[in-house]
Amino acid sequence: IASAIENNVEPTKLRSMMWGIDYFPDGSIWFTDEATDAIWKFLIDDESYNRISYSQNDEGKSSLPQKLVIEGSKIIINDFTGGRLSFLDYAQDEQGLLHYAIPSVMEDAVTSDFAVDSDKNVWYTNWVPGGQGILVKFDYPGYEFQSTQGEVTQGLLLQDFVEWYNFPVGLTTPNGVAVGPDQKIWLADTSSNYFFSLDPKTEEFTKYVTSIPTIDSYGDASGFIKNPVSRPYWIEHSDGNLIMNEHNANRIGVFNPSSETLVEYTVPSRNPNWADCEGIEYCGVAQVFDFAVAGEKIWFTEWVENNIGVVDTSIPLPFSIAIDKDKITLEKGQTTQITLEVTKTGSAHMYDANVNSSSTSTFSDIIITHENNFSLSDKTTISVEIMASEHALSGTHKVLLGAYTDDIAVSQFITVTVM
Repeated sequence: IASAIENNVEPTKLRSMMWGIDYFPDGSIWFTDEATDAIWKFLIDDESYNRISYSQNDEGKSSLPQKLVIEGSKIIINDFTGGRLSFLDYAQDEQGLLHYAIPSVMEDAVTSDFAVDSDKNVWYTNWVPGGQGILVKFDYPGYEFQSTQGEVTQGLLLQDFVEWYNFPVGLTTPNGVAVGPDQKIWLADTSSNYFFSLDPKTEEFTKYVTSIPTIDSYGDASGFIKNPVSRPYWIEHSDGNLIMNEHNANRIGVFNPSSETLVEYTVPSRNPNWADCEGIEYCGVAQVFDFAVAGEKIWFTEWVENNIGVVDTSIPLPFSIAIDKDKITLEKGQTTQITLEVTKTGSAHMYDANVNSSSTSTFSDIIITHENNFSLSDKTTISVEIMASEHALSGTHKVLLGAYTDDIAVSQFITVTVM
């Protein structure tokens, strides 16, 4: 491609995934290109392209430049399969672009998404597929200052500028990373229904759960899907909320960590070829991948539907929920009653709704019992039983409780402590 551009001839047609894109203050657009193992710079004014090679020096080592974020004069990129975090910097090199990378601290690990906190530390993940993983904090300002004083060796880099935290139980494939309110770090786990927060002050992780996907997203025509998962992929912070694409549930989730409420917007587009949908009329997912937030709108791509969609969060929700308890403590074998109130807020006529519930507990430690379907009029009161099983492990769990329709789910978290 680079040779074709230089010689003004038509390049060989390729198919690629452009994972990351951002705008640089000099009037250029930068994006990653997996197929040609490159970073591309597009100058808007003269509509010209400049290809920057992104190859690994290690023979036989693959690269996949993925997410790309511009932070001041720096361009930060994660190399997913190469297991490194790369920095391209104009300000540090008068002759052009300075390129250096932090290799993975784990052998055979991938490097996924990253985020920058208020102190300019860069947070990212290293994890071995099917194995262990760590959340890494890179003191970029400290490294940058030290590098101006002299050469920084690889040993000094790892020892003095990098801290890491072992993944908690249940976190295996954290593709998405975000810095949220109060500088907490948020991770989306693509192998499950879970997302997590880390409080760097206490070094404690908290585990949350999305709604269980509805059957029209995954289909289950074969009858083999016993535990459907939503697969939250990317996660971003915007105006006090955490936003994530629930890849396998065909939803966009908006989580408020202050109120611990979760609103999930259903994407209407369906592609049956990407789910277990044989013989089912309305079924499938649109493969909602990347998204961007502009004000109260969330713009997103539908990868297999060739669409760009938008969620307008300024539109009032069709119903609200209220729960009489947000914290409960249970002995093993004990049951408590929760009251869920669902109130219709719009002028629409009565319509069908469903009770929504899920839990972060494993092995049925927490058992939730309630009616499933109801007709939503002005206000509906529903009794929900939450029980700690006789063999439950002691610990703290999150229970998600609310209601959903075909278009939207509105839920709130309850903290359940098993003694």
